[in-house]
Amino acid sequence: MKKRQKKIILRPDYKRVLLRPVSYGSEKRIKAIIARIQSLSSKDVKKQIQEIYKKFNTRHNNFKQFLLRRFEQISPFCPENAEYSQEQKLLIGAYFSHEYSIEAAALFNPSIVWNRDQSNLRGGKRRFILSLRATGEGHISSLVFRSGTIDKSAKIKIDKASTRISGPEIDKMPSFDKLMFKRKIKAENLDNPVSAKILANIPDSFTYQDLESGIDKINQQKHHRTKRDRDVLEKIRLLAESNYQINFSQNQGLSERVIFPHSHAEQNGIEDARFVQFYNDDGSWTYYATYTAYDGHKIRPQLLETPDFLNFRVYTLHGKEIYNKGLALFPRKINRQYAMISRQDNESVFIMFSKDLYFWSKKQKILHPLYPWEFVQLGNCSSPLETGYGWLVLSHGVGPMRTYSVGAFLLDKNDPAKVLGRLKKPILFAKGKDRNGYVPNTVYSCGGIIFRNNLIIPYALSDTASTFAVVKLNSLLKKMLK
Repeated sequence: MKKRQKKIILRPDYKRVLLRPVSYGSEKRIKAIIARIQSLSSKDVKKQIQEIYKKFNTRHNNFKQFLLRRFEQISPFCPENAEYSQEQKLLIGAYFSHEYSIEAAALFNPSIVWNRDQSNLRGGKRRFILSLRATGEGHISSLVFRSGTIDKSAKIKIDKASTRISGPEIDKMPSFDKLMFKRKIKAENLDNPVSAKILANIPDSFTYQDLESGIDKINQQKHHRTKRDRDVLEKIRLLAESNYQINFSQNQGLSERVIFPHSHAEQNGIEDARFVQFYNDDGSWTYYATYTAYDGHKIRPQLLETPDFLNFRVYTLHGKEIYNKGLALFPRKINRQYAMISRQDNESVFIMFSKDLYFWSKKQKILHPLYPWEFVQLGNCSSPLETGYGWLVLSHGVGPMRTYSVGAFLLDKNDPAKVLGRLKKPILFAKGKDRNGYVPNTVYSCGGIIFRNNLIIPYALSDTASTFAVVKLNSLLKKMLK
């Protein structure tokens, strides 16, 4: 089984900085900062703004708009009836903004899918989209993208990434289905008289504002102010906030788009997105990605959905088997059910089936650690890839000295709970200088693709940078079946 490592290494670029809000704690301190800015003369304000523009305007798209929007967010702390010039608004916005180097620490755990746009290509090339986990200050992880092509000889070319990056517009989910939301509440063990009263007073299709109004009415009733009731109300609010929309503009190039943590559940990281091109029953297809949301204390699996990598929807997943990391969705239904690879016990591979994409309650173990390189932990890397022999799944194993390696196993096409074969030795493992990095002795992938009898594996080098390997598919399959 031959593999060819491509001499492409995607390294963290600390010049890729994102405009972010910054806060300075208490209301008293915020008001004090604003008062100091107000004490400046118009001449000094203008001078400061000119210096700020000189340093930062060329590094960002829509710099002025960001500062003005930031002023609007801070304006509730400004003195009542105060009037501000445009320059003062910009300066106040600048004092409560900062640059965040999204990939200063690491650019790793890539996942690859085919681009919907395959126009204007020659020579048997195909265009792909690569997602990566970018980590910066405070070990906060966000999701970034690259594009590129693969030709018929499996030569990979990565398009140049822009240094001018920006986030999307974040919107509340336009509407919620009450029956679905009721199921989510029950799955989160939040069904009690208080949640029932809220649900009774909102329409069958409701907005986030409808929910907020219902929660406010309950909060105004003293006999519903027990600690349990307050906890339920807050958790219902956070549940709704965790389902939201992301919208990038058409003029933002793919490499300029950053999905930064937004909801409370993911405030410390969007980790290890596994993208899949999912084929719907009607023949159309949608991109999905399972990812790990991290709030600084606990993790939660969530789901991204997008038709075009411009507009995304974020959904919470539910059910007694939705926990731990490593969920990976199959690219189509099997026997009229959704299917998912999972790892609930921290060391084995399971499979789950569900008629509902957002609720998962049953699992079945299909693989456990067997070989020394996976004695500590066995899990999936990727969403399964369909081949003529069955479902090919890239796996990861953890061995001595906490070394991470990439292997593979094969599942039956019609009954993927049945294992047809697995590799005794890993395809990829850290060696030489690739052993050194943010997390030493680690290789890891979040998904590959198949092209002309080649398995293309993007993977991370010691949780620091990313590269590619190409493996002959038939040789790999025969080795597993043998």
